[in-house]
Amino acid sequence: MKKLQPRKRKPVKKDFFDKVYEVVARIPYGKVTTYGAIAQVCGIRSSARTVGWAVNGAKDSNLPCHRVVNRFGALTGRMHFGNESIMEELLRSEGIEFDNNGCVKMKKHLWNPNKKVGKKKTRSRK
Repeated sequence: MKKLQPRKRKPVKKDFFDKVYEVVARIPYGKVTTYGAIAQVCGIRSSARTVGWAVNGAKDSNLPCHRVVNRFGALTGRMHFGNESIMEELLRSEGIEFDNNGCVKMKKHLWNPNKKVGKKKTRSRK
């Protein structure tokens, strides 16, 4: 009888966390982005949870980890800041507004890390 081997999981590459930290470092003051958007720009679209682990591991660094929220604008990482109100206080100090449910107003404050930064395309006139 053939001995069954446990399924091997793909190891998360060390450089994935580094990519996450690079994206988090680029989030502009007064803006937020989502775990999923960071995962997508890092090349692993379905790894929002892994992004959460990376962000949680960097919360004591100089990175603006408080600017990462879930796709609805909820502050799902708030418990990792010691006091659950710290994340919200940091965001409010940057002018970020919240709706009546305590979620960030995403239409106003969402930053998309996938957008190319640079010159705007202009139409040529004939």
